Amino acid sequence: MADVTRRLFLRHLRGAPTSWVRLHVGGRVRREGVGQSFWYRPLNAVLSEVPVDDRELPLLFHARTGDFADITVQATVTYRVADPALAAARLDFSVDPRTGRPRARPLDQVATLLAELAQQPALDLLARVPLAEALTTIAGVRETVSAALREESRLVDVGVAVVSARVVAIRPEPELERALQTPTREAVQVEADRATYARRAQAVEQERSIAENELQNKIELARREQQLVEQHGSNSRRKAELDAAADLAAAQGKAEREKVANAAAAERARVLSAAEADKERVLAAAKADTVRAVGHAEAETEAAKLSAYAELPPGVLRALTVRDLAGQLPRIGQLTVTPDLLTDLLGRLTGPAATAAVTTPAADR
Repeated sequence: MADVTRRLFLRHLRGAPTSWVRLHVGGRVRREGVGQSFWYRPLNAVLSEVPVDDRELPLLFHARTGDFADITVQATVTYRVADPALAAARLDFSVDPRTGRPRARPLDQVATLLAELAQQPALDLLARVPLAEALTTIAGVRETVSAALREESRLVDVGVAVVSARVVAIRPEPELERALQTPTREAVQVEADRATYARRAQAVEQERSIAENELQNKIELARREQQLVEQHGSNSRRKAELDAAADLAAAQGKAEREKVANAAAAERARVLSAAEADKERVLAAAKADTVRAVGHAEAETEAAKLSAYAELPPGVLRALTVRDLAGQLPRIGQLTVTPDLLTDLLGRLTGPAATAAVTTPAADR
């Protein structure tokens, strides 16, 4: 639809690239063509607008085959207005000059004409063939309809040209279609069952192959695990041998070191023992010499004493003996001396000779 705008008592029309517009003023054509834009006065203007773009016309009609079976045909016709001037003269494409709205519906008339012209050759063709052939002659129906529409003079008279005709589907009644589909469905089901069985057999074979592969993998893994265990045992044995050799070498080295240390210690002990023995021997010899010298000195002293005592008179000897005895007695406050006690003490200190010497003067007294 053209775009009409108002300016005071004038109107301005702006057409579309796919719309053919004609302006009549006073019975004469002032403007016509596609994509027009102009000013006009609505009181004396007559406008016609014809769409020239391609349009689709869907068709759905019933037919009967040669064996009296009802079928439904679904088709589509593509057309356009090839001569807009002729179409505007034969059909009412006028528009309101004030609003730009169409006054009639001429495209509905074109659609009705096309539907009738397309159905007639299709019906004639399908009435001569049986159902099974009619359902498979979609190409023949399409060619027949296209040829009939191209050669139709009434379309040329209104300036309409058919671009193409397509037959989308030819379908029987639902019950008949199900009956016709039964053999095919059964055959398809049989094929599907065969494919299912084949797939199951293939699946079983694949499962068997997979199981064999898994078994082979397990065997290979077990073999490798055995090799790994053997290698691990060999490594452990080799490590133990190396550790034992290292321990043996260490023990031998330690034994050698201990042997050398023991030999050094024995040598040192022997040297120390010899030194100690020499020292002990020297000390013993020195001590023996000292003891011998002391013994000689004491002997000489005792001999000197005895020689001195031999020259003294008996009374002096007894006085010396008493003095020595008094020096050896413990300190006492009071002492009662009897001849028996004195005799016993002198006997212990000096022997029987002294005792006799002491007792004699006592008996004289």
